[in-house]
Amino acid sequence: MDNDVLLRLRKIEGQVRGIQRMIEDGRNCPDLLTQLMAVRAAIDSVSISLLTDHMHHCLAGGQLSEETREALNEALRSFLRLK
Repeated sequence: MDNDVLLRLRKIEGQVRGIQRMIEDGRNCPDLLTQLMAVRAAIDSVSISLLTDHMHHCLAGGQLSEETREALNEALRSFLRLK
């Protein structure tokens, strides 16, 4: 899990550097906004992954059935769509 999160965060870091270069190059606002939305979505994905892991292992002590685990995942996805 940790390696996956670190890899994803490094990718996000690269995306942010790319946005910085776009600004320096004078790229137009719609292109910048598109890239910023992609970064936000990537950060949200990492957040969901970390929160899901926390719910499964830290809060529940890793003692969840597969059915309960899937129900928690779906509840979390539904909640995050509301934001």
